[in-house]
Amino acid sequence: MSRTGEIVLSVIGALVYGFFSIAGGLMVWVSNNEAVLNEATDEMKQQPGIAPGELDVALEGIQGGGWFLVILTVISVIMGIISIVFMKGNSKPKAAGIMLIVTAAVSTLITFGALIFGGIFYLIAGIMCLARKAPQSTITME
Repeated sequence: MSRTGEIVLSVIGALVYGFFSIAGGLMVWVSNNEAVLNEATDEMKQQPGIAPGELDVALEGIQGGGWFLVILTVISVIMGIISIVFMKGNSKPKAAGIMLIVTAAVSTLITFGALIFGGIFYLIAGIMCLARKAPQSTITME
């Protein structure tokens, strides 16, 4: 049985998670780049109603959130790749489906819904893995 649909959905989900990983990496880069950081703080200081202490807290949150996003999305991509390997040749589709569903649920819940776009693809692929039955091999007596 061909698992092309599940594999395609898993690849699309992994690409979406990869995009968010790049976004998290950019958040970390911006918080570590002094020139960009100084320019951003200078612009934000000109805005009325923003205290300097609030700006520092926000920048620390961006760096911490960036690392969190990078780690979580890289783990999600790795889990997707492992489940694709399990689906190849129809070797372990149930294990792949469970991994995809758990990864989608955990990543979406931990980020309070921010990673739901990648999670939707993983969830659909996981449900398809569990719902489709593998063809039964018949034993013939000679």
